[in-house]
Amino acid sequence: MDVPVLETERLILRGHRAEDFPAYAAMWADPAVTRFIGGMPLTEEEAWAKFMRIFGHWALAGYGFWSVHETGGPRVGEVGFLDARRDISPSMHGIPEVGWAFAKAAQGKGYATEAVRAALAWGEQCFGQTRFACIIAPQNAASLNVAAKTGFREVARTTYKGDPTVMLYREP
Repeated sequence: MDVPVLETERLILRGHRAEDFPAYAAMWADPAVTRFIGGMPLTEEEAWAKFMRIFGHWALAGYGFWSVHETGGPRVGEVGFLDARRDISPSMHGIPEVGWAFAKAAQGKGYATEAVRAALAWGEQCFGQTRFACIIAPQNAASLNVAAKTGFREVARTTYKGDPTVMLYREP
């Protein structure tokens, strides 16, 4: 499947490529990135498995994560949709889950909000008028702010893999 290219004022969202892996692995090895997403930096092996999962999502589901780049510049993060089949209550089964992560150097610039808005606009065309979900660690104020700015509202406080988690929905 060809991954659609999305463009915003400052960003290009495109399919991941093999040459993106070094920046991808570096981002996921940074404790500043992973402290609220799984809690532990990823090894190169773990990052490779996560990277390969992106291609499977696009191939099997017709949606997935984009590699986010500054226009004419470096990779700064990723945003997209996934079907993680999470063992979480309340269940998110059948609800497109939105996720994002950005390199430390790209944080605080509004890139996440800009990229999530672009992804959601594409998602509304792909999935139709539907509810979207995301989960965020309660102490991750920056991501909770991005979620609020893009229309998500808290629906539950739960746990995921033993960690406190906020579940949010964005209604159509």
